[in-house]
Amino acid sequence: MRTFSTGATGEPGASTSGSRLPSGVSARPPAAKEAISLQPPRGTRDFLPEEKRLQSWLFAHWWSVSEAFGYDPVDYPLVESEALFLRKAGEDISEQLYAFADRSGRRLALRPELTPSLARLAAASRASHPLPLKWAAVGQCWRYERAGRGRRREHYQWNLDVLGIPGPAPEAELLAALASFFKRVGLTPKDVRLKVSSRQILAAALEAVGGASEALTRVAVVVDRAEKLGPEAVLEALEEQGLEPRQSRRLLFILDAPDLQELCSRLKEGCGSEQGGAGAGSEECGNESESLSSLSPLGRAAVSELERLWELARSLGVAEWLDLSPKVVRGLAYYTGVVFEGVDARGELRSICGGGRYDRLLGTLGGEDAPCAGFGLGDAVVVELLRERGLLPDFKSSRDVLVGALEEGDLTAAAGVADRLRATRPEARVDLALQPRRPRWLLKHAEKQGARVLVVVGGEEWSRGALRVRDLTTGHEREVSVDQLVHEFEQ
Repeated sequence: MRTFSTGATGEPGASTSGSRLPSGVSARPPAAKEAISLQPPRGTRDFLPEEKRLQSWLFAHWWSVSEAFGYDPVDYPLVESEALFLRKAGEDISEQLYAFADRSGRRLALRPELTPSLARLAAASRASHPLPLKWAAVGQCWRYERAGRGRRREHYQWNLDVLGIPGPAPEAELLAALASFFKRVGLTPKDVRLKVSSRQILAAALEAVGGASEALTRVAVVVDRAEKLGPEAVLEALEEQGLEPRQSRRLLFILDAPDLQELCSRLKEGCGSEQGGAGAGSEECGNESESLSSLSPLGRAAVSELERLWELARSLGVAEWLDLSPKVVRGLAYYTGVVFEGVDARGELRSICGGGRYDRLLGTLGGEDAPCAGFGLGDAVVVELLRERGLLPDFKSSRDVLVGALEEGDLTAAAGVADRLRATRPEARVDLALQPRRPRWLLKHAEKQGARVLVVVGGEEWSRGALRVRDLTTGHEREVSVDQLVHEFEQ
């Protein structure tokens, strides 16, 4: 790691007499005595030109899909009240927040996700923007967590949200929007699987094994981490939430159901396997499928909702991307119904995206509850996936034209040529070399910048009122007048 020393000693700050600062807040910055690393903070990143072009390409796809599905753009502050994220997010969020007190002692935080901000804005603007709403947002999010492959402490996230419409039609459209994006960037159902379930399935399974409904949120956190914890650790964690070992094994057996028919069978009262281990899923409840009428009202409603979701997904052409995965519950506490998660079909990368229904989030902010559903997709994992599949375009520098001058006296004329070309085609990239250079340097620079055409102003050609123009694709070089070049550029 390369570092440098500023050599500065720092200057005294202005007087702060009479000011009131919270404890731990310095009245002025400390003197710069230590060497400063040239690397960005751990888990963050710089964007060099080719990386910024990649980001622009990705964002363009996100916004294009948002527009195609009729979602309106919105944005929110990067810094929000800390309480907004602690109120209804989940157990892990408080440990992952970049939180601090401002100079007035207010507790603030960098947003770890976009959904709470969306809920705040929707509740605040309900008079001017009544429900239903379809909103799209792209923004930077921050979480203090271990950085790794496809995981950063900051990332950019694309969110689509539907507010004011009960499910499952919004969820089906959100899944279709995700599939549309994946197809646009070259991914297929063999690359990405969209795992779908419902918080109500977990509630029905907990009911079926005799668990307390009050434990649902805590049990959801455990189930959400089941793959990371391993079988024995999951059983221990569920016991800590008040479930007996027999109940825990039955719960996990139900959640291992491979399809809706088998899920109905396992949810039926009295069905379960006391021998089934965590994640086993090998024992059967019976040979015949059970009808919805045999389920509890909670189980019947949960399964019916998923059946309707699949029916809509088939109409939207997205069913081939979907898998029933009852263990998908999403760790955030505000989810209330259908939940889904996009994963690498090869199982090599972490979750690509996630979302679901959150019907009570607006109410936690002091407004009225409203049916809502949405998803978030981060940039880091999807770029990693596209890179692995060889689907990223070439983001090297490119120009349509590079205009260069040979002498200082020619620079004014070169600037005029560049200006006329830009006026002729505003969408084109016309680069002006801002210092006079020799022809050989200009040619190498044009090739390095990916220019298609090099225009040289100066020398004998300019004394005759002509420009030297070189096509870098063919290598053909010729003399043309300024008017002729502008006319050709316009075509």
